[in-house]
Amino acid sequence: MANTAEETKVNNQIIENLFNKCEASIKAFDNLIEKAKNLTKKKIVKDGSIDNALLEKEQFLCHGFSWLASYNFALREILNWAKNLEKNKKSFDLEKLILQSAFGEYLSQIIGGISMCQTEIIRAGDFGLTDEDINAFLIDEVKGLIKYGNTNDVRMQIAKHIVDNNYGNVGLEDETLEMIKDQFKKFSEDQVLPYAHEWHLKDELIPMEIIKQMADLGVFGLTIPEEFGGLGMKKIAMCVVTEELSRGYIGIGSIGTRAEIAAELIKLGGRDEQKKKWLPKIASGEILPTAVFSEPNTGSDLGSLKTRAVKEGNVYKITGNKTWITHGARTDIMTMMVRTNPNEKGYKGLSIILAEKPRGTDKEPFPAKGMSGSEIEVLGYRGMKEYEIAFDNFETKSENLLGSEEGKGFKQLMETVESARIQTAARAI
Repeated sequence: MANTAEETKVNNQIIENLFNKCEASIKAFDNLIEKAKNLTKKKIVKDGSIDNALLEKEQFLCHGFSWLASYNFALREILNWAKNLEKNKKSFDLEKLILQSAFGEYLSQIIGGISMCQTEIIRAGDFGLTDEDINAFLIDEVKGLIKYGNTNDVRMQIAKHIVDNNYGNVGLEDETLEMIKDQFKKFSEDQVLPYAHEWHLKDELIPMEIIKQMADLGVFGLTIPEEFGGLGMKKIAMCVVTEELSRGYIGIGSIGTRAEIAAELIKLGGRDEQKKKWLPKIASGEILPTAVFSEPNTGSDLGSLKTRAVKEGNVYKITGNKTWITHGARTDIMTMMVRTNPNEKGYKGLSIILAEKPRGTDKEPFPAKGMSGSEIEVLGYRGMKEYEIAFDNFETKSENLLGSEEGKGFKQLMETVESARIQTAARAI
């Protein structure tokens, strides 16, 4: 066993034998999470399978376990990243500091409590873990990483590297991805960074010329299949591009999320004719999409959405209110979550409609009949603007229903939300 926490040796803020200590900590974490999983299963499994009523009752616990499992996976992956760099002789002080900082912070939260949101913290005792379980987890290596891994001095050392434009080696180990990274880094440095602060201060929309350049570089079609005019690349390419664009201005990095959401929805849930119609236009940047899901007073509870879409002949007439719609005015197509069946409560009555609209401007954001709205002013995250939008018998063709039948909207969104969340995470530079 390694030295005790008090005897852990540190050289220039870097813990000695760091990789071995991280490996040992992962094993201790594995044992703890197995105990937490078994305790959670006892509360939600009935007759050999998960019971929906018990799952509903134990939402907090299950949510907490998903966080715990995510921490376990994240630490495992960051250790694999660091070991791969070390193997290829590309691991230096900054990479080691990042590794130990991540372990120090996450291991500390496992003991002190993981903040799942502003009002929910999951703690070891919530799972039913005993003092004996916690003590078994707190081996010397874990204690050392908690005490020395993420100190203020460590964070200051990392910050000094960042000030010098050293963000560490991403470890892509792929020539194509490295070329893409360099290309978009240059684009951000030349076309975005010199102007981004002024855009922010003036609360201006990102210039269309910049969006045109992004389209020409393939930003909006990165993961769209080649048969539909995209580049057919994997999600990691999307992350690399998003990171470099966000390094210049988060609004630039975020604008691709709207295209990613729309493209994934259509690619996975659309009819063949919808794929042929929309995907090439999204990939080329000919049309700009926006996601229209959230409503006032519902937060992330999509099952409570009230905006109605009533089918009359060959059109849907949409009535209701949406809020926090990013880039809601200067776009051409809305991926709208609406309630097509008012008799079905919760998620079952929801559908997604690909609603076309004329592109708005700052002076006239919503020129479409049956559509009005106003800007929600924000302190940060500018460049696309946020809107509250009201629909009053807004019409769209019934053929724009995503897929071939109503009531599939929630399922369609859940199949695609992972992609958007990955892209969102990549913006967090």
